[in-house]
Amino acid sequence: MTGKILLLAAALSLALAPPLPAQLGGLTAIKRPNIANIYHPVVGLGAVYEQTNQQGSKSTIEMSVVDKEMVGAQQGYWMEVGHAAAGNQSPNYGKMLVTDDFTFHKVIFLMPGSSQPMEMDLDAQAAHRNDMKQNLDKWHSVGTESVTVPAGTFSCEHWTKDDGKGDAWVSSKVSPMGLVKYVDGGENMVLLKVISDAKTHITGAPVKFDPQMLKPRM
Repeated sequence: MTGKILLLAAALSLALAPPLPAQLGGLTAIKRPNIANIYHPVVGLGAVYEQTNQQGSKSTIEMSVVDKEMVGAQQGYWMEVGHAAAGNQSPNYGKMLVTDDFTFHKVIFLMPGSSQPMEMDLDAQAAHRNDMKQNLDKWHSVGTESVTVPAGTFSCEHWTKDDGKGDAWVSSKVSPMGLVKYVDGGENMVLLKVISDAKTHITGAPVKFDPQMLKPRM
């Protein structure tokens, strides 16, 4: 489940660099706004959401920016995501190092039942990067609406997916991903509260992830 939540966070929030106009035959091809441009990372800020799945089960998702780190000449941010099923007092956490060009460089996470952080290098995952970009390009803005959720009332930009199977309402007042409400079929997420003093829940020096560790669990 944590892996799915990490991908959801990325798909809704992590920014592509603002696209440069492409010059072609003396004409400027303007690319439409991308939903990923809602990403505004600020270290220490975050948000807590309630997610409800198609069966009506609820869980809590926490997203926050807990640190920053240079990646070459680019500024990267550590975005941490925590997930806890209903009644579970011990969320699972993972965090991603992402630069402004929407490149995922590293993931650090805890295996269930372990206190040893594991690190996975994503710099070579070009196929994943292309798939993510294609998914983000499927969204378009349909206007501004006022949305009320447990965290309050927000003036939001409403984004919808081209196939009609997803809607997101986002606000610049919410960091890091801007999300206030998300609906996809029978699943939804709503903002419960904002966080102003976010700190990482993953401590200690990570070791490199070994895929062989998954074989006993599989």
